[in-house]
Order: sequence, then structure tokens, then C-alpha cells
Amino acid sequence: MVMPAYLSPFGFIVIRVGTAGLLFALCSILFVKQKIDFKEDLFKIILCAITGCGANMLLFFKGLSITTPINGAILMACTPVFVVVFAALLIREKLTLIKYFGIGIACVGAILLLGGTHFSFNPTNIWGDIAVAVNAIIYSFYLVYAKPLLKKYHPITLSAYTFGIGFIFVLPFGFNELRHTNFEVIPSDVWGYIIFILIGATFIAYLLNAYALSKASASMVGSYIYLQPVLAIIIAILNNTDTVSFEKVAYMLIIFAGVYLVNSKPKEIAVTTT
Repeated sequence: MVMPAYLSPFGFIVIRVGTAGLLFALCSILFVKQKIDFKEDLFKIILCAITGCGANMLLFFKGLSITTPINGAILMACTPVFVVVFAALLIREKLTLIKYFGIGIACVGAILLLGGTHFSFNPTNIWGDIAVAVNAIIYSFYLVYAKPLLKKYHPITLSAYTFGIGFIFVLPFGFNELRHTNFEVIPSDVWGYIIFILIGATFIAYLLNAYALSKASASMVGSYIYLQPVLAIIIAILNNTDTVSFEKVAYMLIIFAGVYLVNSKPKEIAVTTT
């Protein structure tokens, strides 16, 4: 509803990251006042900035501007699968056979969503779908990589530095688009949507996400993205911005089956003696 009619994707990202960075910096100065060990953690924070609010946002907004909201939401549902993969690679979490099976099922569902049963690729939408999928991979890496830092630093402190560095990263991509934006033609209701995205879907969402990562496992935090496709379908239908087909629902269920298996834990067998 905002892109690309009123704001271009990369220009919107500059506004989004810059606004959230200012809010996090203000909260950090007023309420937290925690120092960062730059000698030990600067590279790690820069990598979090690129994967957590730089490259992933650029890919997601660019992809969302040329694909459908439902496709974008369903592809983001693969995030928990990638979280498990990165957890195994980075923190040596053991992958069981059923997790491998779940990864395979989720990948099949994503491929079917991209191409359909007849694999009639749309040259415009397919690049949007791929951009969202790559974003899901990058964001999954961030969820795993940022967790040790969030045990060391307050969520507001880390978010302030992450978005501050992220703003420097995204500015070259979106400056030219932002410079050519005609803000005078944006209607008041669209300004409301923009403010909601800046405050609600960015500042508050990332604050809660960082707090959750400091308290729970990355896999658990990532698993709540399962709700996104369902909510996206409901909101998109109510706003007449997308349609639902039987195939999309079927592919979504395939992906859900895969991510469920990835996050499932084997049940303990109780042994009784007589």
C-alpha cells in the first residue's frame, strides 16, 4: 500500500533504519547508558548490522515490491529452518534425521511456491520471491549470531549500534531514491501506514525481538514467524491486495509441515518396572 506508489523500496529502508536508529539511540542514552567493548565485539556488531537490519531489509523490501504479500510471508516461514541449520554450523547444535527430513520438505514447499506445479515462472515475481528467500536466510543467520551478544549487552544498546551502523550501510543504496521522492503527494492515510511501519513494525518489533533473543533460544524466537503467512493472508484479503489459491494454501501447509519437523523434539519414552 506504500510501495512503490509513494516510496521506493530502498528509500523506504533508509527512513526505516534511520528512524529506528534514532529511537534506539535516544532510549540507550536516557535509560541504559551501557558501553560497548569495541576491541572485542566491533566486527560482530557490524556483521549483526549488515545481516539484521541492512542487507536483509534491502532484499525484503525490494522483493516485496515486486512480488505478492502472501508469497513474501510464506517464504519468510522458511526462516526457522535456516535458523536450525545455522545453529548447527555456528554453535554445533546436533541435527537429527527428522530435522533433515523437515528441511527437505520445507525446501520442496518453497520451490513449489516459486514455480507452481507447472513451473511457469513469472520473470518479474520470481526475482521478488528469490530476494525474500535470500533475506530469510540472512535474517536466520542474524538470529543465531546475535544471541551471544544479547547475553552480554542490553537489547536497546545492541539495537542502537546495530541500527546506527545499519543506517550507514543502507544509505548509499537508498539515498538517490529518497532524494527523488515527492513527499507532498503522499496522502494522510498512507502517512499513517508509514508511521506504523517505522514505530510498530520496526522499532517496537525489533526491540521485542532482541529482548526475546536475550531470554529464549533462537529457534524458539524464529518459530513465531509461522504466524506471519496466516496473518498476511487475512490482512491481504481484508484489504483486497492479494488473493488466495488452493495451490498457495497447499504449498504453505507443506512448508509448515517441514518447519514443524525441524523444530520438533523426540518424545521421551517412559520406562516402568514391575
